[in-house]
Amino acid sequence: MTPAARISAAVEVLDDIESRRRPAAEALKDWGLSHRFAGSKDRAAIASLVYDALRRKASAAWIMGENTPRAVMLSMLRLQRGMDAGAIAALCSGERFAPEPLSDGERANLAAASLKGAPAHVAGDFPEWIAPSLEGLLGEDLVPEMQALATRAPLDLRVNTLKVSSREEAHDALPHLGAVETPHSPLGLRIAPSEDGRGPAVQAEPEFIKGWFEIQDEGSQLAALLSAVKPGEQVVDLCAGGGGKTLALAAMMENHGQIYATDGDTRRLAPIHDRLSRAGVRNVQVRTPRGGADPVSDLDGRIDCVLVDAPCTGVGTWRRNPDAKWRLRPGSLEVRRKEQATVLDRAAALVKPGGRIVYITCSILPEENDEALEGLLQRAPGFETVKAEALLASAGLSNLSTVVRLTKHGIQLTPGTTGTDGFFVAALKRRS
Repeated sequence: MTPAARISAAVEVLDDIESRRRPAAEALKDWGLSHRFAGSKDRAAIASLVYDALRRKASAAWIMGENTPRAVMLSMLRLQRGMDAGAIAALCSGERFAPEPLSDGERANLAAASLKGAPAHVAGDFPEWIAPSLEGLLGEDLVPEMQALATRAPLDLRVNTLKVSSREEAHDALPHLGAVETPHSPLGLRIAPSEDGRGPAVQAEPEFIKGWFEIQDEGSQLAALLSAVKPGEQVVDLCAGGGGKTLALAAMMENHGQIYATDGDTRRLAPIHDRLSRAGVRNVQVRTPRGGADPVSDLDGRIDCVLVDAPCTGVGTWRRNPDAKWRLRPGSLEVRRKEQATVLDRAAALVKPGGRIVYITCSILPEENDEALEGLLQRAPGFETVKAEALLASAGLSNLSTVVRLTKHGIQLTPGTTGTDGFFVAALKRRS
């Protein structure tokens, strides 16, 4: 496919996403199935165009003065990919499979391409209704932080110390990937996004198959490290999902002690078994819920650390899932807040005196973070917040204090300050 034909295809996919209000991955998959002539490189290039357009949807529409898939796509080429109006016009020839020629108005808007005077939600490319929440957290950094959340994310790897002696050993085994050490996590390697947005097939690497590393954003790595779990402890990963943080905890505990991994959605647990085996993990019991029974009811009051990687809106992952931001509604936030209250209450019952809850979200909305913890502290007065300085020190991460945002109850990571996804981490200790 020619570059022009790829743009036409991406506009078609955007139209499908818009008209049917469906996830981008589904629309791209269906397009590929109905256009089997498109090769893997074509499909990857079209996906990259679609995701870049979704990242800049609001600002692209502002520049063009309309919100059609064509307008957003053309404007994205100017904003995100740095093409000038002449280069875009050359692609829009109207010839076979190419977009129709630019109108005079489109050419003028692309030539000007100014966001001067644009409101914050346009300049930062996020839904207007969450602006008040974000302003409270980010203040004057609102627009630059949200612009950082609209960029492409790198591919981060976590080195598995159960299989590899050091990060340097893993790095030296993968010179062809061009990885560099992550700035904050002592276990991370980072691969920058390519020009077309495609990443290397790291899961095909022999070292991945041998369990030397896992794909995990540096923010998620730091969240696991901030749990400060130690060998010999009793730990529950209450929302384990596919097991990314479970694996990190097991390595921190050097396979000593016990981790009980469970999740309210049994389908999310499916990948964890193969991942545990590949990583060489031996101290994890997977507790799969059956018949509505509580799979960890026998552990109440016995646990040193309960990790709550809470269900949330995923606002902090918008670099990777840009279509999700335009599907977010107030109703979905309220659903997540109720789920967070439920899982926090369950965690509180598991913790023994002197034990702790480590609460994590991949969100930057205070409603899901500080406010969720405020609710638990009111319902369970036997708990108290662990001060951020102590939380960082216990994990050996005191150097993070200069780059993270310290909130009332926890620590907020953001792309603009830490270069990670938007993770919130806090710890609550049960009084003895």
